Amino acid sequence: MPTSETRKVETRRILLVEDEKTIRDAVAAYLEREGYWVTPAADGRAALDAFATHRFDLVILDLMLPKVSGEVVCREIRNHSDVPLIMLTAKGELDDRIMGLEMGADDYLIKPFSPRELIARVRALLRRVHTGDEPQRDKLVYGDLELDVTAHQALLAGKDLDLTASEFKLLTTLARYPGRVYSRMELVEKVLGYDFEGYERTVDSHVKNLRAKLGDDPRNPRFIYTVHGVGYRFEPQEGSVPEDGPAEDEPLIAAEPEEALAEASEKKRGAK
Repeated sequence: MPTSETRKVETRRILLVEDEKTIRDAVAAYLEREGYWVTPAADGRAALDAFATHRFDLVILDLMLPKVSGEVVCREIRNHSDVPLIMLTAKGELDDRIMGLEMGADDYLIKPFSPRELIARVRALLRRVHTGDEPQRDKLVYGDLELDVTAHQALLAGKDLDLTASEFKLLTTLARYPGRVYSRMELVEKVLGYDFEGYERTVDSHVKNLRAKLGDDPRNPRFIYTVHGVGYRFEPQEGSVPEDGPAEDEPLIAAEPEEALAEASEKKRGAK
């Protein structure tokens, strides 16, 4: 339950579905420390019961669950709701990740993972969802990057980037929803206007050119991140860690939970 100190942020309710108690408790502790109201569920049946009873702003769902599998839980949720959903999985293969997104997940994390990365993804996904309810903005500003949609102009540190029409549309598509993972096919449809599979690699070429103009090193990106096997996401450097987040030497809670989470995730991954 959120403390009085964290109520300065509007409380969002999260359904956390994870059968490994160590992982579930550690993740819940981090989320609650950030001000979220967490409802834990240890199996798929409990998750479906909780979802039918309460309204949630976001679901964090492990795929490997007893009683009812995570895949079934995801499909049932998607049959009734478009609530944001983050999958947790020990399956890191390309086909597994694509399957998760196609089932309706908005994002995913492969175990073992850092709780701080999960928090950042939760924040980004909730921000994207609630931004989507607002009118489309004509100007997007992220640090020294400025996008004027009406004027079709992109500036970096005050200098015109001289983008092509496709490059500008690609950048604004990604930048409107920081943290959202777009598949190559989604970007083909949104940016180029067609969905033939042979054109997916065209997006890679546009991203390469766009990064060159942004001075964005793919090995240490400031703006555009590659999500291997899936596509791309926009995550401005200053937004990757919450402004009110802790310093590197000041964890949200004791260091042990993060270590225990990684250890438990690795153990579960090996066992299953």
